[in-house]
Amino acid sequence: MTIKIKKCNCEDLERLQEISIETFNDTFKDQNSPENMNAYLERALNLKQLESELSNISTQFFFIYFNNEVSGYLKVNTDDAQTEEMGDESLEIERIYIRNKFQKQGLGKYLLNKAIEIAMERNKKKIWLGVWEKNENAITFYKKMGFIHTGAHSFYMGDEKQIDFIMIKSIN
Repeated sequence: MTIKIKKCNCEDLERLQEISIETFNDTFKDQNSPENMNAYLERALNLKQLESELSNISTQFFFIYFNNEVSGYLKVNTDDAQTEEMGDESLEIERIYIRNKFQKQGLGKYLLNKAIEIAMERNKKKIWLGVWEKNENAITFYKKMGFIHTGAHSFYMGDEKQIDFIMIKSIN
């Protein structure tokens, strides 16, 4: 079993879009209308949007490989790229997704540890994320990893307003 994490660059753009759409669909399609799913995917995961995010110095994407196959990805934001104003001492995990066939292998923990490593390198004091209130598996995972539910914010899936819990983890 070989696990590697690699920072994405512009050459990874199309593969990043494929993995992003696949994992988002697999995670949320059963709880949302096709119209709202398509609206979100077209807005957030189009090539132009992803290319813009890849070129932002305050945003980083990472692929995780399991036996040389892309099995998921991580997106972290700092500074003004964060989706909420959380200050200069914070790092946001905006996306952490593992493809279905690679789940339950501990890969999410590897990506979370990568985010912690980046936060520590940048002298951040906390990591935060938003997680859909109905995504109980993710909420349980984050609690197990030391995150605390501290609030909520709105997330729009197409035209449907949903609630994301804000969870924070302090780091040393």
